[in-house]
Amino acid sequence: MSSSQSLLELLSPYPPGWGGVLLAGALSTVLISLGAYLVGIAIGLVGAIGKLKGNRPVRFVLDLYTTAVRAIPELILIIGLYYAGTDGLNRILSALGLPAVEINGFVAAVAVLGIVQGAYMTEVFRGAILAIPVGQIEAAAAFGMRPRLRFRRIVLPALLPNALPGLANLWMSVTKDSALIAVVGYQELALATRIAAGNTKHYFLFFLASAALYLAITLISNVVFAALESRFRRGQPTTA
Repeated sequence: MSSSQSLLELLSPYPPGWGGVLLAGALSTVLISLGAYLVGIAIGLVGAIGKLKGNRPVRFVLDLYTTAVRAIPELILIIGLYYAGTDGLNRILSALGLPAVEINGFVAAVAVLGIVQGAYMTEVFRGAILAIPVGQIEAAAAFGMRPRLRFRRIVLPALLPNALPGLANLWMSVTKDSALIAVVGYQELALATRIAAGNTKHYFLFFLASAALYLAITLISNVVFAALESRFRRGQPTTA
């Protein structure tokens, strides 16, 4: 009984329990993932349009970007972009006679994961755009719609149903990839778990609690994406 109580005390959100540390880490994981996901969406949309409509040099650069990011393990990319990016920025500032800056860990985490997500989102959006019947776009052009208006009224609503399954998978991916940010010292759920387990020596307990939090994030995300897919597929035929 006392053992059971001690385990519950360890998971308490109030000191000396470590539950609050895990919950704060879970919140950091969600915020990092959301920020990186939005950055990835922005990069992906621009990248997809560039691949489909850009000139040869633009397409070459984008092909190089998406191929390199998908080929190199995320851990190497995160470490490389974090340290090389910080060093490169400070070198530029030094050349301009400005003082060096220390990059905020949260901003760096969002930027690095966003760049990684952007490569995958580029291909998701490119495939979704190619799946749109070309007649819809040609009809909009025939009515005199400008490219920006055509994209907002025709292309974007049509590509979202096609892209949502891939976008849902990428969201699940970024929530797990956020654990890799621990290697640069920013505390999210994975690092918070290791800290709690290392201080208490109850490794199984805290890693099990961490797995439960990741599972909760996934289950809630599934509900959200199912609702989004139901909304954007209104009026479309469904399979039995």
